[in-house]
Amino acid sequence: MSESNLFSEIEVLIKTLNPESIKSERKTILKPLIDFIQKKVSNHKDIRINFICTHNSRRSHLSQVWAQTMAHYFNIKNVYCYSGGTEATALFPMAAKTLQNSGFKTKTISEGNNPIYSIKYTDNAHPIIGFSKTLDDDFNPKTEFAAIMTCDSANEACPFVSGAEQRIPITFKDPKAFDDTSQQAEKYNERSLQIATELFYVFSQINA
Repeated sequence: MSESNLFSEIEVLIKTLNPESIKSERKTILKPLIDFIQKKVSNHKDIRINFICTHNSRRSHLSQVWAQTMAHYFNIKNVYCYSGGTEATALFPMAAKTLQNSGFKTKTISEGNNPIYSIKYTDNAHPIIGFSKTLDDDFNPKTEFAAIMTCDSANEACPFVSGAEQRIPITFKDPKAFDDTSQQAEKYNERSLQIATELFYVFSQINA
C-alpha cells in the first residue's frame, strides 16, 4: 500500500477500524463485490460501482464516499463510485455532517430542495459530487458497472438494474429511524463506521 495522502483525520479514523469484527456471514455477503473488483483489476478494466438505495439520501452516499476513499487508500486504480435511488429526494444533512465529522471536506455548491455537495478526502483527487439522483440519472454509468443494493426496499423494488453487469445486495440498517432523536448523530456515525469497516475489508482483499 502506497502513501494514501488522505486528509489526516480520515487516515487516523481508518487506522481505528477493525475488519476482524466483521462476522463470517457478512463476509460472505461482501465476497461478490470483492470478486467483481478483483476480476476488473486482473483484466486491467475500469471499476464502476453504483450504490443504490430508495431515496439516495443516506446509506448509498455514505457507501459511495467510503468506497472511493478506500480505493484511494489501498491504491486501487481506475475505481469510479456512484450512487442513485429508485427516486430522488436530497442528500440528508446529517449524512453530510457525519462525513464532515469523519474528516471529509464538504462544501455546499448549490442550495435548494436537493442541494449539491462537493466532498473531498484528499487535496489532489477530484471531489465526489453528492446529491440525490435516480439510479438511471445521466450522472451515473449506463453499462459495465456493479449495482450494490444498500437497502432492502431498493433491493426488492429493483430485481433488475438496467445496464448492470452484476447486481449485489449489501444492505445496511437505515439510520433514518433515529432522525430527530438524541441518538441521531451517534447512530449515523455508527452506520458510517460500519460501512467504512466493511469497505476497508473489501478493498484490503484486492491484489492490485
